[in-house]
Amino acid sequence: MSRTVVSSHNREVIIGFDQPFCIIGERINPTGRKKLAAEMAAGDYSTVERDTLAQVQAGARMLDVNAGIPLADEPAILADTIKLVQSLVDVPLSIDSSIVEALESGLSVYQGKPLVNSVTGEEERLEAVLPLIKKYDAAVVAISNDETGISEDPDVRFAVAKKIVERALDYGIPREDVVVDPLVMPIGAMRTAGQQAFSILRRLREELGVNTTCGASNISFGLPNRHALNAAFLSMAACAGMTSAIMNPLHSEEMAGVMAADVLLGTDRDCRSWIRKFREPAAEGSAEASAREARGERRRRRAAAG
Repeated sequence: MSRTVVSSHNREVIIGFDQPFCIIGERINPTGRKKLAAEMAAGDYSTVERDTLAQVQAGARMLDVNAGIPLADEPAILADTIKLVQSLVDVPLSIDSSIVEALESGLSVYQGKPLVNSVTGEEERLEAVLPLIKKYDAAVVAISNDETGISEDPDVRFAVAKKIVERALDYGIPREDVVVDPLVMPIGAMRTAGQQAFSILRRLREELGVNTTCGASNISFGLPNRHALNAAFLSMAACAGMTSAIMNPLHSEEMAGVMAADVLLGTDRDCRSWIRKFREPAAEGSAEASAREARGERRRRRAAAG
């Protein structure tokens, strides 16, 4: 089974079929957030700091970092943001930009092995991005569209993903360093979008042996009660083979869907994370509370003796 290893300066995260689902926090992104865009363009990173800490505290195992601000110096802002985020937390980052110069600027200051978001099947993009991935020993998100655009045919999207994986191999980039985004369509606009996603995810796992990701909120675009739909989609997609998603970890309903999938797929060993998150605290004075207090006291004594 494919394992995509990414790292910060002192922490490693593995994306894989036998690993807990990898939650990639999406909040450090000024797209559609006018206040954040204005702050970042002015060199004010206070919201970035808050979103960084909040996402990791909520359970994100990686963070996506984007600095796409119109008319701003994206390469410089992206590099500054990456350095700041890496000074605050030790989770690995996904360096997110459509501008090659910005990607290289971010890669040049990054400490560890990042995920780069992204490369497509377009020839120009392949020739520009893949050499950077090889040069900086990074992993890369492969988005399943090319010069013809985004196909509604899942077989075409699979073929584009296969092309990118094979081209990456030509550059000496192993398939485990390619994480495919099969492009999830909005279910409100395409009735079969969910079925298509699950089908292509299974093929990517079984035929290409690659890890996968997506923008999780795409599935519910334009519909009410989006968090419930996203949560159901994430659980079902994980069961079909998806191993990571770029999502908002501050939405508890969606996080619960991911954690439930980990339990049901056996990647949450002995349901430990689920129990730790959802077990109700024992009532004060109960036998369970007393036992926990006694265990804590024993640990404190051992630590003091050591």
